[in-house]
Amino acid sequence: MPTAVTLTLEGVTLQGELDDSPAAQALAARLPLSLTLSRWGEEYYGDVGEPLGSFEGEQVEEMAVGELAYWEPGNALCLFFGPTPASRGDEPRAASPVYRVGRVEGDWAAVSALGASVRATLARAE
Repeated sequence: MPTAVTLTLEGVTLQGELDDSPAAQALAARLPLSLTLSRWGEEYYGDVGEPLGSFEGEQVEEMAVGELAYWEPGNALCLFFGPTPASRGDEPRAASPVYRVGRVEGDWAAVSALGASVRATLARAE
């Protein structure tokens, strides 16, 4: 069952959900999370603390705006909101394969205007 969430980055709040994949549910079990996210093009990523573990299932590199992913080698939550240095066009693309874990929606112009490092909170929606 998907988990409704809010992701707040320096006062910009995005609404969405974590899906029912094993990686997403492992992340949901940790909520709420406070993270420091670093920017890589139009992606924010940051360490989730204790590793979520290893998962079976499809890993992908090409993402869509608003998708959330878990990057196992870096133990990181990733938020894609536009092209990254790995992109081959306008699509968001991860540096290496990631597990899709959910999706959020919101003001992408406001997210894009944020700096190189942001404080973020991922929590269950009320």
